[in-house]
Amino acid sequence: MSKPRILITGFGPFPSAPVNPTQALVQRLAALRRPAFADVERIVHIFPVTYSAVDRELPQLLAQHRPDALLMFGLASRTPFVRIETRARNAVTMLWPDADHTRVRQASIVRGADAIGFGPHTALLLRAALGAGVDARISRNAGSYLCNYLSWRGIEAARTLDGPRLAAFVHVPLLARDAASRRMTLEELVYGGEAMLLETIRLTRAKLREPRLSA
Repeated sequence: MSKPRILITGFGPFPSAPVNPTQALVQRLAALRRPAFADVERIVHIFPVTYSAVDRELPQLLAQHRPDALLMFGLASRTPFVRIETRARNAVTMLWPDADHTRVRQASIVRGADAIGFGPHTALLLRAALGAGVDARISRNAGSYLCNYLSWRGIEAARTLDGPRLAAFVHVPLLARDAASRRMTLEELVYGGEAMLLETIRLTRAKLREPRLSA
């Protein structure tokens, strides 16, 4: 069986978040040295917080690296815990511009579609995060900004015949700035992220052993 390829993504800063913790998180996940990662290819990418960047760069990454799984992270600054998204909504905000000051002109991503789900593996990622001692919850609402938009495009990719075998999106909170803060620390987040990455690798190995008969 070929070496599993995992594309791990985060986002850069945007107007309301000059520091995005997903940048540091995915870089740390890529740098971890564990026997479990010895035969796994980890590809890391940071998306600019723009719709055009997602539409341009995600297809390029898929074509260049042909990842077997997508593990995507984004910031939910108003939530103090980790949120593992179960679906992407067919919704996009017309109120808030992206980092390029671009506003979308319609309130849905595609016409005539409902929300689409990531799949049952989200429950296993939740179990992995909780097992690592991280405060994590399942979420059915990925918002209507770039995180939800990337989630939608990631699920679309995973549904194609030659796309990734699975995709997941995890929202993370703002991190503690000092020792007195009750917020999650980067070390705690990396510990939880590692647990979810290891579970993603396990699930991907299982998927690669299965025949792929249809999209």
